[in-house]
Parts: sequence; C-alpha cells; structure tokens
Amino acid sequence: MTKIRADMMTGTPKTIKQIKQDIQKIANDDTVNGSVPLFWLSDWLLHVIDKPAIFLITDENYQLTEDELSRFNVGLHKMQHGTPLAYLTGQQAFWSLDFKVNEHTLIPRPDTEVLVEQTLNWIKSQPSSDGQKRLLDLGTGSGCIAVSLAYELQQESMSKTAERWQVVAVDLSAEALKVAEYNAAINGVADIHFIQSSWYDGLAVEEPSFDVIVSNPPYIDESDEHLARLTAEPISALSAPNHGLADIEYIVQQAPSYLHAGGLLVIEHGFAQGIAVRQVLTESGFTEVRTVKDFGGNDRVTLGHNRLGQN
Repeated sequence: MTKIRADMMTGTPKTIKQIKQDIQKIANDDTVNGSVPLFWLSDWLLHVIDKPAIFLITDENYQLTEDELSRFNVGLHKMQHGTPLAYLTGQQAFWSLDFKVNEHTLIPRPDTEVLVEQTLNWIKSQPSSDGQKRLLDLGTGSGCIAVSLAYELQQESMSKTAERWQVVAVDLSAEALKVAEYNAAINGVADIHFIQSSWYDGLAVEEPSFDVIVSNPPYIDESDEHLARLTAEPISALSAPNHGLADIEYIVQQAPSYLHAGGLLVIEHGFAQGIAVRQVLTESGFTEVRTVKDFGGNDRVTLGHNRLGQN
C-alpha cells in the first residue's frame, strides 16, 4: 500500500517507463504512509491507455498524451482519497466473469468465490432429477453471486436434458438491481429473475420453493473501525446491528419457510463470526452445519441443511 505524492507524479510529457520509475520511487519511500495498493496504479494506467498488461513491458517508451496523463493523475488523486480502483474503471473480475460495478453496489471480493464454489460443489454432489430447481440469492448487489452461479448451472444444464435451474436474485436497492440485470445480460445468463425486496418480503410463502438459498449480507459491526476506510461503498450493504449479526440471524431464522426439506443454506460472514453463525444455524434447526475458510485461512462461509421433515 502506498500514498501518492503529487510532486512525484506531475510533469508532462511522461512515458510509461517514467511513470513506472515514479511508482517505484513511491514504493521505496519509507516516509510515505500507505493508502493505495501499488497494483492499482499499473491497472489504472492500463485502463487509461487501453492496452494489455504486456504493453507495460514491451512499449515502455510509449508517451502518454496530455489527456491520458491528466486522467491518470485525476484517478490517482481519487484513489488517494478513498475511491476504489473498481469504481474508477467501472468493472471488477469475479469467478470467471467480468462485472460492472458502481457506487450502488459492493465491489466483489475474491473471498466470496468460496461461497460460489461451495454451492456448486454441493449441487454437483446431488443426484440429478427431472424438473426445475430453484436457487435464491438474497441481497444480490452487483449480482456477482447469482450471475456466477447461474452461468455455471447454465453450462451444466447443457449436458443434462432434464434438470434446469432458475436463479432468483433480490435486493432492496433498485439501482443495484439495474447493475445486476446488466451483468446478467453481458455474461449471457438468462435464467435469473430479479426482484426488488427486503430479504424475503417480496417472495411468496405458500410453500417452500427453493433448493438452495445463498447470501452475502451486511455483517460488519456498526462500530467497527474498518468502516471508516470503506466510505466509498454503500454502508447499508456492509454493516448490521447486533455485532454485525442482525441480518444473518433474520435470513437464517426465516429460511426454513422458503427452503425445501434437505435444502442448502449458505451464508458469507466475517472472519470472527464462524462460531456465532454456526450457533444461529443450529438453533434454527439446520443440520450438518460447518464453516469453510477463505483463501487467507479465515472463517468465511457457513452452510447447513434444512432439517428433513420440517416442512
């Protein structure tokens, strides 16, 4: 992480080699406090000049135009003041796909891929059956979870004549749903139904209708000091009362009314919440409850099965 020093990045004209040298000087400056990941700088440069990564090696003498250098420096200033790179470029890679993001959605994190992976592993372990299966994504945001799952299930269904999956994705924010719908379209995913809803409120409850429910709800404690560094992202999608557990508790406690007997519930949560979330699932009647660690070795996803015979 590094803080940008304006006196090291100004001047015109600039070549890629000169900018790389400036970045290296910043990296070696022990007097500079950290605030921007260094890889953001090269990624932002590539976005501004619209070139592939290899260009930074093969074409170091490329001289940025006045407009490109201006855009580059404006972006650096914004990143220094808390704007994430993904909001500048308007996109973020997740799973095997690319997603549009903006200030109405959280930026997809690599650790959330654990939720997608665990859900797909469970689905693939189940015996194939005739008819349509249904999956619910609560608080879809950019749609990264719903679209990634729908994409993979769509590919899987091409090799099966009977089983088909429909994904239902809900979010309270109409603006977030617009982004999610766009992401489904650009990734060629059709079997998603988007609903504006506060969690389950917009869903029918005549009978349990989902085989899988997944969610990456707000789970940061409202008093957590880390929130001060996440001011660019929608706070309502990040924090929750009761030490960050309020939304998780509601989702879990209501899930049996919407989940088939034996169906799967998968929840992403904070690294220190594994024990608490397992307790919530167990107290709500879920069985085979377990927590899976993320790529950094921290508790990240807890899953369980709706008790057989409950519905």
